[in-house]
This record gives sequence, C-alpha cells and structure tokens, in this order.
Amino acid sequence: MNRSDGLVRRAVKPRENGAEGGGAGLNANTPDDNQDTHDSNKDQEDNIDDGDSKETRLTLMEEVLLLGLKDKEGYTSFWNDCISSGLRGCILIELGLRGRVMIEKSGMRRRGLCTRKLILKSDQQTGDVLLDEALKHIKETDPPETVQSWIEYLSGETWNPLKLRYQLKNVRERLAKNLVEKGVLTTEKQNFLLFDMTTHPLSDNVVKCRLVKKIQDAVLSKWVNDAQRMDKRMLALIFLAHASDVIENAFAPLNDDDYEVAMKRVRELLDLDFEAEAAKPNANEILWAVFMAFTK
Repeated sequence: MNRSDGLVRRAVKPRENGAEGGGAGLNANTPDDNQDTHDSNKDQEDNIDDGDSKETRLTLMEEVLLLGLKDKEGYTSFWNDCISSGLRGCILIELGLRGRVMIEKSGMRRRGLCTRKLILKSDQQTGDVLLDEALKHIKETDPPETVQSWIEYLSGETWNPLKLRYQLKNVRERLAKNLVEKGVLTTEKQNFLLFDMTTHPLSDNVVKCRLVKKIQDAVLSKWVNDAQRMDKRMLALIFLAHASDVIENAFAPLNDDDYEVAMKRVRELLDLDFEAEAAKPNANEILWAVFMAFTK
C-alpha cells in the first residue's frame, strides 16, 4: 500500500463525524527492561489523555473504532475493509506501550524491522480482555512470529489452518461494548430488510469531540515537526487511523486551509524512514514495526 493513499484529495461529500469500520529470554538494553514490576503504574499513565485523569480513558483500539463509527447509525461503513487489520495493529502497539511485548534485537546482521520477531517481555495481564487474549497467543507461540504475521493471524487473514486459532473474533462488537460501558455509546437494534443488526450510536458527543480535537491539535497548533518528540500514543493514533481509513473523519470539520496543512503533515509522517526512526535513541521499535507492516 502506498503510504499516502487516501490523502490526495478531500471528499466533497458531507461527513457525519464518523466513517468506517474490526521471547522472554532475550535482553534489551533499554531502561524499561527492568521495570516489569512497575507495569501497573505504567498502564495507568498510558491511558491518561492529555494528563486529565477525569477524562474518559480510551485505548487506541477504542479511539480508532470511535473515529470510524457513524454517530447516528452506530456502525462502521460496510465498504471499509481496512479497519479490521488496523484494530489488530492497535492491539500490538497497546501491548508494546504497556511493556508486554517488544521487537527482538537486530543482531550483527542488522536485520530490518520486517524480519525481526515480536517477543514476549512480560506476561502480566493488562486487565483488558482483548489485549490479554492477544498476549496469551503471543506467549504460547514458539518460535516467535513477525509483527506483520501477527496482524494477519489476529485478523484471521492467513492460509495456514494451524494459525486460525489466533484470530480475535468480534473485535469491533467487543470494543463497542467497552465504549457502551464507558458511557460513550449506546446499544440499539436496526432492521436491514433481511436481518436485524445491533448498532451502537453515539451517546456522549463530548468524548468524540475531544478525540477529534486532540488529533487536529497534534498536526496543527501543537505540531512539533519531529516524530521523536511527538507523544507516542498520539503518533500511533494518527498512523493507525490512517491505516484504518478513518483519519479523514478527524479532519473533515476543518476549514480548507487547515485541512490542507493537516493532510500535508500526516503525509510527512507517512513518508518517514521507519527503519531510521526506529534506530534513534529512546524510539519505541514496536510502533515503527507496526507502521511498516501497513506499508508493505
């Protein structure tokens, strides 16, 4: 997939604030390696948006799904075939940010991100059912697999029948139910002629508006022009929203000038050398490995 796909021109169709939508033995020379005992505190920090503990805390998966859901209809577009794999990418990044998984060392041959394996760093549960289910699969897999393979396995997009057991099922519905429990969505039944479908319309517009504004600010008023200085969670959100084909939903309300600036800056992020970025000090390699998996 071309890194700039979906960013060339702006749709003229009116938008509705929503669109589409589903080895532990290695040692790393980073300060985080000996901090597994502090994972609980780290989990709390990773989920706080903009430092405001009173805000509704959402995971990356929930944020991407919320961007993709149509506000009134309560479902993702039937034409979006990207959000399923995008959500799996979010799951891997969440596990990485929470210190549960990491990318193996490049070794003497300086192997690239695409060929290096995703390995277990800590099997401590996160408290999130989807994350813990994925973590269990990763823990039980020997030999380890690459990030791209895991995205395919968790999505069920594999020709290997032995790997189908790794598929995470009903991810969108399960995430929507999480958002219902957090008071962001509600649950309804809609009739589509031949079948009934459970939908999840927006019930708390404040949370979604805050999410949209946070993304807009990251590429406009708070733009730092350096991916390494950006908040890792926000950087991941921008990339995964693009990979899930829902990034435009955050920019649709902007005026034309701001829209063009926002899209230009997203393109700059997409055009970065992911290998080079991952090799920089304090970089989180799993972020860049996931980003690269979506550009192959």
